[in-house]
Amino acid sequence: MRASFYLGQLIWRWTSGPQWDTNSSFAALGYEDRISEVEQSLKITAKMLQVQVEVIKRKIGSEIDIVTGELNKYVEKTGELIEKELKKLESRTDDLVFSLVSLENCGLLTKEELMSKKNLDDIGKDVVLNEIITLTRETVAKEIEKHAGDGIGRVDYALGSGGAKVLRHSDPYVYGKAHKILEPSAGEPGQCFPLRGSSGFVEIRLREGIIPEAISLEHVSKRVAYDRSSAPKNCRVSGWLEPPEDGPSAKAIKRFALTNFSYDLEKSNVQTFAIPMVGSGIIINIVRLDFTSNHGSSSFTCIYRIRVHGYMPSSPVSYGRVSSSYPGEIEAAQVRA
Repeated sequence: MRASFYLGQLIWRWTSGPQWDTNSSFAALGYEDRISEVEQSLKITAKMLQVQVEVIKRKIGSEIDIVTGELNKYVEKTGELIEKELKKLESRTDDLVFSLVSLENCGLLTKEELMSKKNLDDIGKDVVLNEIITLTRETVAKEIEKHAGDGIGRVDYALGSGGAKVLRHSDPYVYGKAHKILEPSAGEPGQCFPLRGSSGFVEIRLREGIIPEAISLEHVSKRVAYDRSSAPKNCRVSGWLEPPEDGPSAKAIKRFALTNFSYDLEKSNVQTFAIPMVGSGIIINIVRLDFTSNHGSSSFTCIYRIRVHGYMPSSPVSYGRVSSSYPGEIEAAQVRA
C-alpha cells in the first residue's frame, strides 16, 4: 500500500506542480496515519478471523469425534447383537443336529427315512429347518402314542393281567417274584425276577394260542441302573402248544426252536427279536426262554419283563399231538431244565 501511495504522490506532483509542495508534508503525515490505522485494523481483523476459524475447526472436529464415537458404538452394539443371534442360530443348529442324531440312535428316525420323506435323492442336500422340526414333531408324537400303548405298541400275549402266567422256572435267587416278568415295568432298579447264577430258564403260558411273530426282553434302563451286569446275554426261545391244565394230556407234543438272540446293553432297554418261523403257521401257547449267560454277574440274572407278540390263528386251536413236522422242531428233552 505504501508503494501505491508513493506512486500516487509522484503522479500528483507531476500533475499539480508547485502548489502541491506547500502542503505536501502535512498531507503525507495524514495519509501515513490513516494507512497505519488501516493496517492495524486489518491485522486485528485477520487475527479475529484466524481465531474464529480455529474455533470453527475445533468445533467441527469435536462434532466429528462425537458422531464418529456414536457411530462406532452403534456399529459395535449392532455387531454384538448380530454375534449373539449367530450364536443362538448356531446353538439351535447344534441342538437340531443332536436331536436328529438322538432320534436316529433311538431308532425313531433314520437319515434315510428323513430324506425319503422329503423326496430328496441326494443325502447331502439341505432340508429346511421348519420341515425338519415338523417331521420330528410327527415322529415324536407317534413315539408318544406308541409308548402309551405299553411302550412298543404291540400286543403282548404274555401279559399277566391278560391271563398269562409263569409255569416253571429255574432256581430263584429271591422267591415270590416270578409274576414280575409278566407285569408292566416302572423302570425301577430291582423290580425284577432274579434267578440264581448266570444261566437258567422260565416257562410262560400265554393267554391263548397264537402264531408267534416276535419276543421282547426288557431290562432296567442304563440311565437309572446302578449295575446292569445281571442282564441276560445269550438267549434262546422255544415254544409249543399245550392243552389247558384241566384238559386231556398230550405228552408227545413237539417243541419248536423259535429264535436265538443276544441282549445288547448298548441298545434300548426293551429289545424285540423277530421269530423267523412266523410264516410256518406254528401255533403255540407255551414259551420258554433259556439264557446261557449274562453280562457279568456270577450271583444272579435279573429278568424284568418278557413279552410275546403274534396274532391269533384264523381257525380254532386243536390241542393234542402235533403230527406236522416244521423246520426248527426239537425234542422235549432239549428244552427241559
